[in-house]
Amino acid sequence: MTVLIIGGSGFLGTELVRQAAAAGHATAATFATRPGSTPGVAWYALDLRDSERIESVVAAASPCLIVNATSGGSDWTVTAEGPVRLAVAAAKYGCRLVQVSSDAVFSGTRVHYDESCLPDPVTPYGAAKAAAETGVHLVNPDAVIARTSLIIGDRQSVHVRLVHDLAAGAQNGVLFTDDIRCPVHVADLAAALLELAAGDANGVHHLAGADAVSRHELGSLIARRDGLDASPLPAGLRAASDLPGALDVRLDSRATQRKLHSTLRGARQFLAMRT
Repeated sequence: MTVLIIGGSGFLGTELVRQAAAAGHATAATFATRPGSTPGVAWYALDLRDSERIESVVAAASPCLIVNATSGGSDWTVTAEGPVRLAVAAAKYGCRLVQVSSDAVFSGTRVHYDESCLPDPVTPYGAAKAAAETGVHLVNPDAVIARTSLIIGDRQSVHVRLVHDLAAGAQNGVLFTDDIRCPVHVADLAAALLELAAGDANGVHHLAGADAVSRHELGSLIARRDGLDASPLPAGLRAASDLPGALDVRLDSRATQRKLHSTLRGARQFLAMRT
């Protein structure tokens, strides 16, 4: 079985490539600027704005499964339109598709969100992700749309790097005490995504950690795990800032978790262990 990881050189993509190759799957991956270093992986340069290139990569890799782990930020042509172009190619070549989405599709008005909740984004990035969900589902109804939250791991994670920089005084910033999410470990997320891809699930699934924590608590947990002094980590209220975005978004992943062998640990569990 061949697995194609779109965005395979990114943080989540690197772990997906590692796990797919370790499981013995023939693995291919795409990159925007430079390929990854996992041995035995076929790498393809890819720009999700280029429909012809997308189709040529899918045809060349001939995958059974495709996982789109790209981000693209608020770039509409990449984040909203790119996944739809990929869904068209996946449908044409009969590939299973998993589209990784985000809790940014929600406004935080409800706080608790299960898979039945409809997107109501309040940021350009959230709007692009929500548009991608709609487009992928319309073009390829058998696709899996997997929403997740803050992805944590080692210092390759942007959240972990920020905590290290704040603790060292190398960067200015604030960790909000009222900005709450359900962080997930990158290894747990990658395992769950590959499990969903290998099965017959379709539609929306939530893949977030079991614990709802604030950005400040998350920072303190990361600091303690990594042997840092958490006391310098600055605390503040996002509600008092002019930053856009939802405050409290808690993805309820229990329905999806019941279908999986992979465990989505909470941050208080996976950050209690040194890595």
